[in-house]
Amino acid sequence: MENPVFLSARTTYVSLSTLLGALMLAAVPADSTAQQKKARAAAPMDLVQPASERPWTRYRGWPATDWKDYNTLTQIASPPYAPPPKLDGPIGGDAQNGEKLAFDRSRGGSCVACHVMGKTTPALPGNVGPDLSTVGTWGRTDQWLFDYVYDPRKINPNSVMPPWGTHKLFSVQEIHDIVAFLKTLKAPPVFSSELENPATRPVPVETRDNLDPFVNDGMAAVERAKLIYARAGASGKSCASCHAAPEKSFKTWAASMPRYEPRLKKVIGVEEFITRHARSTTGDDLLMQSADNIDLAIYLRHLANGTPIKVDTQSKDSAAAIKRGNALMVRKIGQLNFACMDCHSPEKGANKWIRGQWLTESKGQIAHFPTFRTSRSEIWDLRRRFQWCGVAIRANELPPDAPEYGDLELALAAINQGQKINAPGIRH
Repeated sequence: MENPVFLSARTTYVSLSTLLGALMLAAVPADSTAQQKKARAAAPMDLVQPASERPWTRYRGWPATDWKDYNTLTQIASPPYAPPPKLDGPIGGDAQNGEKLAFDRSRGGSCVACHVMGKTTPALPGNVGPDLSTVGTWGRTDQWLFDYVYDPRKINPNSVMPPWGTHKLFSVQEIHDIVAFLKTLKAPPVFSSELENPATRPVPVETRDNLDPFVNDGMAAVERAKLIYARAGASGKSCASCHAAPEKSFKTWAASMPRYEPRLKKVIGVEEFITRHARSTTGDDLLMQSADNIDLAIYLRHLANGTPIKVDTQSKDSAAAIKRGNALMVRKIGQLNFACMDCHSPEKGANKWIRGQWLTESKGQIAHFPTFRTSRSEIWDLRRRFQWCGVAIRANELPPDAPEYGDLELALAAINQGQKINAPGIRH
């Protein structure tokens, strides 16, 4: 089309309205025009209501304890570090009781979650921490041992070990007893098999075909979702009303999620998009982590299987969200005082055993979500995995639509950029 401002040989005049229109268009910045087009193309969604249940309640079967006195991803509440108490003299604790306390799984998972501890070590010890089987021969003073158990930050500020005393998991007298037990450890353990020794225990390898419906119960969600996709909602419309060929419409879409949503001023994932978009189109209220929401989330990702993850990492808002997410990954939370990276960075806990569970690196973690968990016969989306990580370390979880989880998900997606979607997954 010829520019109306510049007359061609065939043009004899330009109307005043056309000229003014052209001048006005020229005065609009190009990026503003692009933003206007993007706004017009933005998918309709509910921007007012929360996307998950309110008030938020923890899942049935999960611990009901309120750990409000400890850090979460939204608040700083844990007791500040303070130097451990000074001993009046040599430790005179009860070593037998100390052994029971060290092996008590109700006390934050027990010391054996991370340490081998001599000949009486219970089954499946971990190796995130050093083997303590001969700690009684190391020449450590009673005060040093007491300090390390009471609050390891006194000696190692970067320790992943919980501050057992400062965070009130053990009393001063109980720590005396634990130290008395540690002083008795002077001989290497004898393991009944290679499986019991975390140093020789084979790394788990997932060999099950996650896309086989006879192997992965999560595959049933794909068939259920097709019915939901075609189901008319309160508005009389269904997903298929606008997207009649989902195999084409959503062939790669899930690989670009999560993304920053400027209208909400936060990052949203597939699950929150489903909730908000359905409200505005079909009229259905598919709350995050409801059965229908999970099924549709699996379906949309299943359609994108084989597509490399490619989220926006360059725009100003996305880069800021990733920065926030990376900061949250190193925040210590809960009574056990763990950060994401304490378990999932190779420099700390990753590629090691915490009791009988293998801790993986951050890369390679998210492409298979939502995942069918065979240990619980449940399908978990990524936000539920975040929630459980918090509860497991005795930190209050957040609702699944919390902005902090969005930042974490985008930061993880950036780490996993290029990994191919393979959903639904299957894990123990």
